[in-house]
Amino acid sequence: MTSPFDLTGRTAIVTGAGVGIGRAVAETLAGAGARVILHCHRSRSGAEEALEAIRRQGGEGWVFSADLSDAKQAAELVDQAVQAAGRLDILVNNTGSVVQRTKIEDCSLEVWQSALAVNLTSAFLVTQRAIPHLRASGNGAIVNNLSLSVQTGGANGAGPYAAAKGGLQVLTRTLARELAPEIRTNAIMPGVIETRHHEQFTTTERMIEYRAQTPLGRNGTSDEVAQTVLYLVSDAARFVNGALIDISGGRFLR
Repeated sequence: MTSPFDLTGRTAIVTGAGVGIGRAVAETLAGAGARVILHCHRSRSGAEEALEAIRRQGGEGWVFSADLSDAKQAAELVDQAVQAAGRLDILVNNTGSVVQRTKIEDCSLEVWQSALAVNLTSAFLVTQRAIPHLRASGNGAIVNNLSLSVQTGGANGAGPYAAAKGGLQVLTRTLARELAPEIRTNAIMPGVIETRHHEQFTTTERMIEYRAQTPLGRNGTSDEVAQTVLYLVSDAARFVNGALIDISGGRFLR
């Protein structure tokens, strides 16, 4: 009997696949049998390393670079993916960044617009171009990477980031209505996941506080997030649409 998590014959685009959660998602989907397009912008070396790991395990994939806040480049990413693989079944909108920590009252228009472009507009542009191909698949699936901050607000100067992710949450539910039944759209809401993201934007002391604030007593890993994405794009979740899956170790409970 075939496993409902078997993705053999399907093709996935994972944006921001050079580091952290995106890289783990790309390798996990490939491990389940999918051919994977690994998108990168500034982390090409990491995406190429992930592709090498995928190929060592017998998987198939491609690396394409693009600035997804640019409409032309976002469209070209999808076009290149379909040209390379011949089809598109799965889209994981993972690209995102805090950009810069700032209180809303001190936030410049440049930082605000950059946060929206990286975290929200990029997903809109790629998704819009991908919809016809995902619909043609007959079993299309989209997963958007949100943040626990859509529930808690942007703490410690992450307000612009949280606002953009909140927009992506609403876009997720909108797409779930508009694209079903041909395409399912869901989202994940990671809590504190120990990745380069936090190495760049969070102090060591703050990370220790986060662990103490989580009922499970630790922060999460990229692989744990990737397993949830695998579930959402697989046939095991064929009746799951418009869901927002919390992956935080229960941190929002406190």
